[in-house]
Amino acid sequence: MSMEWARPEREQWSNSREFLLSCISMAVGIGNVWRFPFVALENGGGAFLIPYLLVLIFIGKPLYYLEFCLGQFASFGPVKLWELSPAFRGIGYGQAVSTMAVLTFYTFLMGLCVFFFFASFHSVLPWSICGPWASSNCLNSNTNTTLLNFSSFTTAAEEYFREVVLQVDPLGFNNGIGLPEWRLSLCLLASWVIIFIVQAKGVRSSGKAAYFTAIFPYLVLFVMLGRGVTLPGASKGILYFITPRWEKLLEPRVWYAAVEQALFSLTIGFGVVVMLASYNNFRHNVYRDATIISFADTFTSLLAGFTIFSILGHLAELMDVEVSEVLKGGGTTLAFISYPDALARFQYVPQLFSAMFFLMLFTLGLGSAVAYTATIITVICDQFPHIKKWKVTLWVCIVGFLVGLLYTTPQGQHILTLVNHYAGGVSIMFLMILQLVAVMWVYGLKKLLYDIEFMLHRKTGLYWKICWGVLNPLFITIVFVFSQITAKPLTYGDYVFGNVATGFGIGLAGFSVAMVPLFFLLEVWNKKNTAGISTLWEVIQHTFKPTSAWSPMDPDLSKEYHHFLASKKQKSTEGK
Repeated sequence: MSMEWARPEREQWSNSREFLLSCISMAVGIGNVWRFPFVALENGGGAFLIPYLLVLIFIGKPLYYLEFCLGQFASFGPVKLWELSPAFRGIGYGQAVSTMAVLTFYTFLMGLCVFFFFASFHSVLPWSICGPWASSNCLNSNTNTTLLNFSSFTTAAEEYFREVVLQVDPLGFNNGIGLPEWRLSLCLLASWVIIFIVQAKGVRSSGKAAYFTAIFPYLVLFVMLGRGVTLPGASKGILYFITPRWEKLLEPRVWYAAVEQALFSLTIGFGVVVMLASYNNFRHNVYRDATIISFADTFTSLLAGFTIFSILGHLAELMDVEVSEVLKGGGTTLAFISYPDALARFQYVPQLFSAMFFLMLFTLGLGSAVAYTATIITVICDQFPHIKKWKVTLWVCIVGFLVGLLYTTPQGQHILTLVNHYAGGVSIMFLMILQLVAVMWVYGLKKLLYDIEFMLHRKTGLYWKICWGVLNPLFITIVFVFSQITAKPLTYGDYVFGNVATGFGIGLAGFSVAMVPLFFLLEVWNKKNTAGISTLWEVIQHTFKPTSAWSPMDPDLSKEYHHFLASKKQKSTEGK
């Protein structure tokens, strides 16, 4: 079978270590440090680990391995990948839209890390004392709260983050969006400049950076864990983190939280895993890598949990309150209020530990942000291979920075909440379901198993077949439908999003999903003049079939592959 178009030469990773470290750097991100401990705490503590590990084994790992195989087989990014069934090409574009949206707020979180990193060099940590911006209920970090009703006060760290850093407008969108905060804007710009430098030369430069972005966070986490477990009250926090509340296992939302955490943490469904694998050697052992990376992701989440709760246990001891009263909320609240407050209470050199902590958070974010950025770049360069990659990288960074300025406004946290929920959650999960249906039930599980057998010289076991063909699509569909049926109005703190803001979020998710029917119609239009096809029904059928481009990139391997398929087909015919 001849190729329909000439394949341009594609760069590859310098070696397998850089690919593995880049994947670890991408999977192990900010979410492992601030999101996992809080989600576990809210959903049963130690009991949450049971559904989380089950989801990781039967959902996370299989989907990760699947996306590795799809990207590596034909050396295509998340859009060109759909040469396997052009009718679904819009899935790739929808993933790219959602990935770009997530990238913009992810880089803003990196900007917050830059802000706190430089603030850590003050002789006195600015969030440890109540400044002129504080309310009458503000408490310094060194205040003895034993005789106080802590719930009626707010910490200096909380008011500093809200009033000085974010300058949040409590009225939400009622007062408009507002203007960007100049210091946060500069921190955001610094984050994008670093991403451009790392990504400008493609996977070869980002692969070198992965040696630092994948390893450095572990050094800091182990240092902080060593410090944390020696603090008074550390055991109290750790026990609070791991003590199971078994009744939580009967609540469906706990299982939904486990699925959401696994997909978010491993970055499944964003096209990022496909992109990373597309730069591999055709015979690279992604089976081994999928196991290593899923283990590293889980290990890091647990390591972060023990580290953070040892510190929060110490904070609870100092304040003479329960650990649950120390936490002020999840997401950015946990990362930029509870942690800084705990660090400010360190007796010796709190500035050092604070600077190390926020440098670690920035590094975790950088690894993921570089992978997100590379996915967008790959989509564009796959479509326009003659444009120089550094120019594409520059424009992606410029657009990302300009959009990211929205998060530096007084309404930034409200916008972030909308984008995270609808672009990073709703649309991605829906597109993930479509992707599984397209690959398993349209392209066909049997064909996929042949592709993997030819590429890796290994048969696919029953475990993978059941997970891919039945368990994954059905379970994720059930979880998605349940989440939408039981969905409540979106909130940020005490602010409840109105119809207009909710409509914007739904529109953002809808825009990503709308790529699927839009590009289906475009594929039908482009194929209507194909030789040998006369009716509309035949055109539609043709768009669901793989093109001749769905094969190994190397011409010799492509010939071998088609001979391999012919022999399989012959054996199947003889078997009948």
